[in-house]
Amino acid sequence: MKKVSIYVVVSVLSVVMLCVACSKDNDTNVVTETVDPGNDPNFTIVANSDNGFTGFNRKVEVFGVPIYALTAVDDTKLLHAANVMAQYIDNDEDGTVDNQLVLDKMIENSAFVVMWKSSPDELFEVIDSEEDFLNLGEGQDLGSDETNPSFVSNGKLGEFDGALEEILHIINNAGHSYAYPNAFGLNAGSDLANAMDIARGGQFMTIPNPYPANAWYTYDDATCEYDDCQTVEYFYWTLTSMLGAQENRLSDIDNEWQLNTRSLVENTDPAIFSLLSNPTYKLPTVLPDGTYKH
Repeated sequence: MKKVSIYVVVSVLSVVMLCVACSKDNDTNVVTETVDPGNDPNFTIVANSDNGFTGFNRKVEVFGVPIYALTAVDDTKLLHAANVMAQYIDNDEDGTVDNQLVLDKMIENSAFVVMWKSSPDELFEVIDSEEDFLNLGEGQDLGSDETNPSFVSNGKLGEFDGALEEILHIINNAGHSYAYPNAFGLNAGSDLANAMDIARGGQFMTIPNPYPANAWYTYDDATCEYDDCQTVEYFYWTLTSMLGAQENRLSDIDNEWQLNTRSLVENTDPAIFSLLSNPTYKLPTVLPDGTYKH
């Protein structure tokens, strides 16, 4: 998981424009360039001039949640991210949000995604620092080059699709954790955190070195704190393993996560399996493939 702008609460401050044609009215930058709307049957790329995000020349909105893109981001990757978000939120693809409370919390928290091309450092070409984003909303970043629209359709082989991770992070972080704080709160004591403590072999506010031998979730990034990162990562690993995304990736991920299939989660981590299977929360049961209602 990247550590540049993930899980950051962001605020409106001026940013540097990347677009070729733009104008300034007092302190507000306005994008005037024309963008290709794309040919997706459900989502349209539009020019962006949202306050605080004017360094991103275009966006797509999914159930009211914006996904912003830097100029160099591929349109196909932007639209794929939108489709993945839609499939997570409306997993049965009937056109109705599966859990309105979760979406309401995302909107209430001004959830958004920002997309860069090759490196998250590109974000600092349009903002001065992460602090520049304070008070603007709950944000998540995603790379165009780490987004692989063919991952699921190719049998979940080859380069992983980063959209499956980062889009889920923002839904969990800005939605589930607020909609159901006792169940999915990121803090110690929630059902999610309690299950994670078992998976890590104990409750650790700092990274243990080494993890206990009986742990199966062993994320060791020192910048990943307990209550704003470790719990979100654990949610991602468990749910996507239950949905089948990790079934061919054990050799790539076993240094961090060992239960890469639904059966392994069910048999080894019954606490989280029970929580994520609870129909009350209407969590996804089908892995997004980026083809919402196609």
